[in-house]
Amino acid sequence: MSKMMFDYTKSILERVSFDPVLFCKELEKAIKTLLPYEMEQLQEWLLSFVIGKPELKPSLQLIKV
Repeated sequence: MSKMMFDYTKSILERVSFDPVLFCKELEKAIKTLLPYEMEQLQEWLLSFVIGKPELKPSLQLIKV
């Protein structure tokens, strides 16, 4: 079940990545929902995902990277 939630969260974030404000809102929801080990996975994924998207880099502050 948790793998499904993590994958679902990633797919949502990928879909809303065109809008930095919406991306941050969805990321905040994910932070409240995911388990601690899933948050570690999300941090790793997010670091690699925002490399090519400088407009999303402020969202890294939400996860304190």
